[in-house]
Formats: sequence, C-alpha cells, structure tokens
Amino acid sequence: MDIRQLKAFVAVFEERSITLAAQRLFVTQPTLSVTIRQLEEELGTALFERLPRGVAVSEHARLLYPQARRMLAQADALSRMFRQQQDCLPLRVGIDPDISRSQLESLLARIAAAKPGILAEVVEGCDGDVRLAAEDGRCEDELFQPLWEEDFVLAVPSGHALAACAEADPALLDEPDWIICPGHPSHQRLLDLHAAAAPSLAVAARAGSLRLAAHMAATGMGVALLPASLAADHPGLQAVALAGARPTRRVGLCYPAQALELPALQALQENLDAYSGSGAARP
Repeated sequence: MDIRQLKAFVAVFEERSITLAAQRLFVTQPTLSVTIRQLEEELGTALFERLPRGVAVSEHARLLYPQARRMLAQADALSRMFRQQQDCLPLRVGIDPDISRSQLESLLARIAAAKPGILAEVVEGCDGDVRLAAEDGRCEDELFQPLWEEDFVLAVPSGHALAACAEADPALLDEPDWIICPGHPSHQRLLDLHAAAAPSLAVAARAGSLRLAAHMAATGMGVALLPASLAADHPGLQAVALAGARPTRRVGLCYPAQALELPALQALQENLDAYSGSGAARP
C-alpha cells in the first residue's frame, strides 16, 4: 500500500465515481481502475462495487476511509515540514542571561514572522551569528542594533516597606539588605545611586547576574536595582521608580559586521524596522 493508492481510494470514495475521481487526480480512468484493483488485491477485499453509474462503497471501504485520510494528512504534514526547513534561512541566535522573558519572546515572535522564513537555533550565552543583549554587554568589534530602552527600577519583595512607594531615592535609603552584581557592566554606574548606602554595600548579598539578583530579591533576600523588564518577570517583586535621574539600558542585537551578509539576518532586520535605530522602543 502506498500514498498513490491511498489518494486514488479516497478520491473514488468521496466522488463515488471512477470518472470524477480520475478527473480530480488528473489521471486516466483505466489507470485509476488498475490502482484501485491493486489496492484491493493487496488488502484481500473488495472496496467498491462497480455500478452502471458510479460505484457503491463496501463496509471494508468505510473502515479504511478515515484511516486513509489520516495517513495522507500525516504524509502531507511530514512533507511540508521538510520543505519548510529547506526553504528557511538558518540563523543561530545567542541570548544573554539578563534578557527578560518579554524581550526574548518579542524577538522570537519577529523571527517567526520574518519573510522569507528563518530556521532559528536559539542558544544561551555569548554565542551565535547574532546575540540579543544589552548594549553595555556587546563586544568591542560588534555592531549594535537597539530594539528597546528601559529604566532601572528598585525591585523590592512584595510586602516590603517600600512596595507602596511611588518612587524612591536609593542614595537616601537606609536599607541593610542590598543585592548587588559586582561583575556586571552596569554595576559601577549604579554604585553612584547607592551613595549613602555605601556601608551597607560592603556586606551586601552578591549575584552573578541581574537575573539571579531578581530571583534573590523575589525570595526576600533584599532589594536590587534591576531593569524594569526583569523586575516584571517576577510576580513576587514590586518595581519602585527611582527619583531623579534614572539609569537606563538599551537592549538589542549584537553581531559582527560580516553577519550583515547573512540572508537570515537581513530578513530579520526587515521585520525589525519599526524597532531599530536611535529611537528604540520601550517593551
């Protein structure tokens, strides 16, 4: 039993006519009759009764029909899957650990919507043809295409005394429980905001990344200065706006100049036109 025989069977079953089924499949009537007869011989049963006008279906044909439709649908889906992969442009995309869920999912949605299609391989860390990362994390020889700009906020656990505040000045806070990221590129400029809290910072909890700092703050270990989108990833965190000048970060695509030659990156950039350039959008 093969796909050709199943297609012939389904056409005859649905049309109840060898003539109409042959026209539907663009084959001659004798060819279609031979195909049906071969299928009947293989199954060892009659599927159709030839009538003066059209055909009548047997009980065995009624049993076979839903199975045949399902097998044809599966074969068609398999064929489409491989055709789509062959037609898609490959692109390896690295994701920085401090990218928020909303930013990651937004980029993935645009990759999925790109025309021509992109066959994406998404990996974590500093890898890939292109990376989704903050601008301060780009390498010296990389180009940067901004997609979003966002403020840093004071992320406090739900129930914290500051959670009800509209805004807060970190330099004036008498907060014994800080969470800091000494190894992060943003740490040095954020230290200025801590000013009066400097003694507390000497014994602050430390995180290896902003994402880890968010998890630590969400469990009540302290407060942290985080990008607004990372704070929003955690229902257990309350984002408090910073008073005065607020530090910001830009998130976008980092890639070497030679990556501009990749058809997949070109297709992605066309889909990102509304989000690129100096006027980066806010998520």
